[in-house]
Amino acid sequence: MAGRLATFLKDAWAKEPVLVASFTIGGLAVILPTLSPFTKYTTMINQATPYNYPVPLRDDGNMPNVPSHPQDPQAPSMEWLKKLCSPPVTWRRPLPCNQ
Repeated sequence: MAGRLATFLKDAWAKEPVLVASFTIGGLAVILPTLSPFTKYTTMINQATPYNYPVPLRDDGNMPNVPSHPQDPQAPSMEWLKKLCSPPVTWRRPLPCNQ
């Protein structure tokens, strides 16, 4: 099976190198983002960011699911992101994170 695939790729490269190169680049463009570590952290940030932000309401005393203050935490903690940007003690230069 691998021999047939190698033969096909050699023949395709000999006849149409532009098509083979474009399909290779297109395939890598589809596959590589899923292997990137940035995808993992982007997913974690999107899960921790609330989709609906609280709206200031007048509290009548009968609102159990409305936070008492707009800055009360409603989503998972993002401490892992702060720890990711803080450099270990052994590093000599700080990371380029906004602090």
